[in-house]
Amino acid sequence: QVQLVESGGGLVQAGGSLRLSCAASRSIFSLNAMGWYRQAPGKQRELVASITSGGSSNYADSVKGRFSISRDNAKNTVDLQMNNLKPEDTAVYYCNKNPPIILTNGLGYWGKGTLVTVSS
Repeated sequence: QVQLVESGGGLVQAGGSLRLSCAASRSIFSLNAMGWYRQAPGKQRELVASITSGGSSNYADSVKGRFSISRDNAKNTVDLQMNNLKPEDTAVYYCNKNPPIILTNGLGYWGKGTLVTVSS
């Protein structure tokens, strides 16, 4: 079964923090690099942070030094700690494999995401 469930979004003032969490089915999580992506209104979805099964992480320049990705391989979860949030971080945030899942029918699979809104 393929499943991704994101949580933890909300409304926060600029400079604030949020912690997002993603629960993934084992078939997705096991031995795969995972990532957090975001899609702002009118923009394409972008990868903001990724982490390998061994714990090595990478970040988009726009979030480097502010966001931190972590994973728990025993629980099949991946978290994103977001600090010093800015209005431009406003987006729907998704987790997925890195690169993202492609189903056998050729379509991509994404969870519902979690909305982060940062007010100025």
